[in-house]
Amino acid sequence: MKIARELWKDETGASMAEYAMLLALIAVATIGAVTALRDQIIAVFNNSTAALKAK
Repeated sequence: MKIARELWKDETGASMAEYAMLLALIAVATIGAVTALRDQIIAVFNNSTAALKAK
């Protein structure tokens, strides 16, 4: 019973779970932003490539 109480009070795994959820949220937001801005990102790279080839 003592082990169960110690495990119940142990919060080290909670921090890890919070960091994992935060990382997942950042990943989803990044994927969403890149997906939404895909055409603009491609245009920037194409313009940069064209400018470098012109020199």
